[in-house]
Amino acid sequence: MRRTRYADQGGNQSRNVAVRTGTIRLVRRIHRLTASFLSVTLLIVAVTGILLGWKKNSNGYLHPDSHQGTTTDIARWLPLDSLRTIAIMRLHETAGEELSEELDRIDIRPDYGMVKFVFAHHYHGIQLDAATGELLHRERRRSDVIEDIHDMSLADKLLGFESEIIKLIYTSFVGLSLILFTITGIWLRYFTGQRKRSR
Repeated sequence: MRRTRYADQGGNQSRNVAVRTGTIRLVRRIHRLTASFLSVTLLIVAVTGILLGWKKNSNGYLHPDSHQGTTTDIARWLPLDSLRTIAIMRLHETAGEELSEELDRIDIRPDYGMVKFVFAHHYHGIQLDAATGELLHRERRRSDVIEDIHDMSLADKLLGFESEIIKLIYTSFVGLSLILFTITGIWLRYFTGQRKRSR
């Protein structure tokens, strides 16, 4: 009778050890898979994040500096529709006729006496003197490219997805992978630590 009881206990213990070992293997496999995916994505996020952090200290290379117009007196400025027409004309003259004229935003800088036109489907911008319409600077908006790589909205732009579906999938997948990686890492550390202490 006693032998049977001890045999049952031994069988239960070996089954428990097998289950634990299988669980550890599964958690390690998940941890490794998420680590290999995250190593690539975190490298992209880290490099682009550093560049974005330095964009305003790049002497105008990553993020264009704002140039000074002739007057900050808004009463002497040209109408916005006239400035828009001039900006499109200057864009075609300096960057190419084939570029889209669609605007992403108009950035009005009263303290500089300048209006900035940022275009939607390419990484160019035009800074005009708000009073004279003179071209102050044609921007190459490298920081916008870096931002689009950082959150993968560049892929949406290249493939023509206005819903930003790739950006949503990418950011969700990276976030969930990071959470899973952290949880499995903590679990593995805690469990292996417990096993070492029990020995």
